Amino acid sequence: MTRIYTDEIINAVCLHMADRRGVQPSDVEVQLAWDEEYGFTAEVWVKGRSQYIIESNLLEAIEQYMYRQYSRRVFRTNIKLDVNEEEMWADIED
Repeated sequence: MTRIYTDEIINAVCLHMADRRGVQPSDVEVQLAWDEEYGFTAEVWVKGRSQYIIESNLLEAIEQYMYRQYSRRVFRTNIKLDVNEEEMWADIED
């Protein structure tokens, strides 16, 4: 099993949103969140415009990140997000 932490999840979302919006990854800012009502979400700013994404979008970004950065094809069903008071992480089954 592979585990990626908050910084890599943020990088995954930045790269994913940059591709979708046709901007540079440096033009994207991400703040990850978790709450009981909505689960895992992120607020994303692209060139100053705010957008919220849900867990399925986070999983899609992680899928693409794992393929591009690690040459590993993973599926959403193999990714489990978790969080504690200090950090968020994704466990990815082999």
